[in-house]
Amino acid sequence: MSLQASTFAVLDDLSSRLAGESIFAKAHSDEGLIPSYSLLTEMMGHLADAETPELQGALQALHSRLDALLTNAQPFDEAAEKHLKALAGWLPGALNNARKGAPFAPMAAPADVAAPPSPPEAASENRTAAPDEVLQLDLAENRELLGEFHSEALDHLQQIEAALLVLDTTPNDRDALNGLFRSFHTIKGVSGFLHLAPMHRLTHEVESLLDLVRTERLRLTPAIVTEILNSRDAIQTMMGQITLALEQGRLPDAAVPVAHLITAVRRLAVSDGAPAGASSSAAAAPPPASSPITSPPLETGAKPGTTAASSVRVNTEKLDSLVDVVGELVIVQSQLVESAKGLDTGGSTLPRNIAQLGRITKELQLTAMSLRMVPIKPTFQRMERLVRDLSRDFGKQVAFETRGEDTEIDRTVVEEIVDPLVHMVRNSLDHGLESAEVRRAAGKPEQGRLSLGSYHEGSNLVIELTDDGRGIDRDRVLAKARSQGLVADGAAPGPDEILNLIFLPGFSTAEKVTAVSGRGVGMDVVRRNIERLRGQVQIETELGRGTTFRIRLPLTTAIIDGLLVRVGEDRFILPTVTVQMAMRPSKGMLTTIQGSGEVIDHRGHIIPLHRLHRRFGIEGAVEDPAQGIVVIMEIGVRVYALLVDELLNKQEVVIKNLGSYLQNLPGVAGGAILGDGTIALILDPASLCSG
Repeated sequence: MSLQASTFAVLDDLSSRLAGESIFAKAHSDEGLIPSYSLLTEMMGHLADAETPELQGALQALHSRLDALLTNAQPFDEAAEKHLKALAGWLPGALNNARKGAPFAPMAAPADVAAPPSPPEAASENRTAAPDEVLQLDLAENRELLGEFHSEALDHLQQIEAALLVLDTTPNDRDALNGLFRSFHTIKGVSGFLHLAPMHRLTHEVESLLDLVRTERLRLTPAIVTEILNSRDAIQTMMGQITLALEQGRLPDAAVPVAHLITAVRRLAVSDGAPAGASSSAAAAPPPASSPITSPPLETGAKPGTTAASSVRVNTEKLDSLVDVVGELVIVQSQLVESAKGLDTGGSTLPRNIAQLGRITKELQLTAMSLRMVPIKPTFQRMERLVRDLSRDFGKQVAFETRGEDTEIDRTVVEEIVDPLVHMVRNSLDHGLESAEVRRAAGKPEQGRLSLGSYHEGSNLVIELTDDGRGIDRDRVLAKARSQGLVADGAAPGPDEILNLIFLPGFSTAEKVTAVSGRGVGMDVVRRNIERLRGQVQIETELGRGTTFRIRLPLTTAIIDGLLVRVGEDRFILPTVTVQMAMRPSKGMLTTIQGSGEVIDHRGHIIPLHRLHRRFGIEGAVEDPAQGIVVIMEIGVRVYALLVDELLNKQEVVIKNLGSYLQNLPGVAGGAILGDGTIALILDPASLCSG
């Protein structure tokens, strides 16, 4: 295959950078070793499908030599130094001739340079893996290098998981396979250089296994994918140890088990599986019943010939500090607006300047907040892995689909949404989707469908999890709730209220307890975590057709849309996402129930009434509800009413931490500085009236 002009431009740039690194290459020094190795790897990736054997052979020869040095954690030797300088001098002319389609002479071996070492043969099953050992980190010497490796390796681990999930369903995807090989290759090289022995040994064995697959000497099977996923998880655990060391100075004190993984990988490398080229039909065959999950392909990184968007890594503490400073600027701008209201500006330019400051401040605020936003794709990828593993455990065939993976959300929110999604996916697989036999008897396809999607809706993020399973039987839920004493015998809850019963602590309709469900401790965690993020969860279900769980979350936890209310001389902010409506009640709507306190009859629904001034001990507030305002709040399955004196306005506010003294105050989520400089408490509706 001939190369495009854009690819040659990329290769020219890489060649120039390689020539620059060759200047610093010196025997007995490691300066430039890893960059040269990475540049060669990148060039070989761009030439992977090209018909340029002379170019590819020359690059591969030096690549193998540098690989051997990195594998043994050695610096440049004289042979490698001469080899690199010779290639750097030969490469520009060779690329120029290849661009023109003109013949060119293969690179002559430089004098006094022995042939590069042969690549290691396939691993032998009979070799015994070294015993597990603790990861040794030389922070005093390698802290900066470890920090750079840590960031790069986490990206590679994410790409590895994405590529493996693609290969699990489409084993012939060369882009995914090559990307997977390069990621393990990079981690192997740098971990060897940094003397991270357990990680280096494991990645070396996985790389050898992948090389057999890549060169079509071994056919990729679900068993191989599973073992590489397990190896990837072990590397992730070791990266967690490096994280603690870099952030807290805690060095690893326990070995991450890798010996059994190395043995398993070696066994697969010498298995009797047919080579990939032995049967074209075998390679193209769909995954067996033991590998039922299917999913659309995911990106595994930039393809050759494309240019990735430029980016820079920023410490999250610096990012949070920037957002805080911008928040202070927003507050000062609001104060200036308030101060200017009382001034006789006449023909002054002050109002225009303040308006311009407001526009700039708003734009700066939006930009700063966007820096906190990250794609939800890695979270969805984790759910895809979970579905793959659990579907095998349950023996169910599942087609998993994702959409909206590029939707962005505040990084603090995306960290908190993982646990609720895990519980919901587990419930969908265990309770929602039927077995193949049950589905077949019901006239459904044996393979169930589970989809996870996200999209923006106003200032909220919406996440939907949908299955085409049995649906939720409301009668069964109500009967179970009554048997557990969660619903009174005479009560007649509506359809939505019945569905919301599944979020009560301890509730479960499972007939037996399994390893993943049946204890009644899942869905209440879902609701609690989502409410903590000031979000809501809704359910739509149809018996025999399936269920959709819909989560609504604020895009960010740093700012909120709030309803400013007055109680006496104090002001409070209610998150608008939980406000259902506000009204001035008539006297006939209010009553008192013995043992339950005050309630309000709102459209036939009895709603508990809470007086905010009594909750916070505020004097001089409205006592007669008919003279005040009742705000109806909806938080998950709970609905209650708050009595306030007056609604002031709706505004966007920056959430401020109240400090450790008031951090766990029930009913309070934080504070906000208003335009006049006073502080208003931001209320937490979930815990405000939990009693």
